[in-house]
Amino acid sequence: MNDDHDAVGAMRFIFEAGVLKRAARTGWWFAGIKDPESIADHSFRTALIGMMLAAIKGADPARVSMLCVLHDTQETRITDIPHIAKSYLTAAPNTTVTADQVAACPPAVADLVNAAVAEYEGGETPEAIVARDADKLECLVQAVEYRHQGIDNVQRWIDSSRAALKTASAHRLADAALTGQPLAWLTPPPPPA
Repeated sequence: MNDDHDAVGAMRFIFEAGVLKRAARTGWWFAGIKDPESIADHSFRTALIGMMLAAIKGADPARVSMLCVLHDTQETRITDIPHIAKSYLTAAPNTTVTADQVAACPPAVADLVNAAVAEYEGGETPEAIVARDADKLECLVQAVEYRHQGIDNVQRWIDSSRAALKTASAHRLADAALTGQPLAWLTPPPPPA
């Protein structure tokens, strides 16, 4: 950072991204979830899933994690538009929103963020494919968790998320999520024989 102006511009984006900690993933309201996860909650686990999928698939885990962290940052400005609403609304492309969000950032930051969002939206690189799978897989995992909490109206999220997966690794993780127990990690595995 060259001067205070760069710091102020970067901090504007940091403060804006903080809104994602308070903004709900609105599609879950249709399933009857009164207090759904935040967009930041979703992005955090998406980045974790993306890192794992990248390691399994041979993609760059750091790059995938970055794509996952940034994939929904535009929702500070356009909100989390539920799937059903998208057929009635036209939102600006995520790349346009991102460019506006980082316009005051130092050029190196703006270039990095804009390139990452463009890569994710393009969906063609191995890292973008894995990151997009991580996004869908996280939604599936969240639906499984809600189902285990007694919300029985989440099958459409499971089905649509699973249908969108592209990699074999993501399909294997989806199978494990669907047959697993969200709290199984609380019981330690038996010691090796």
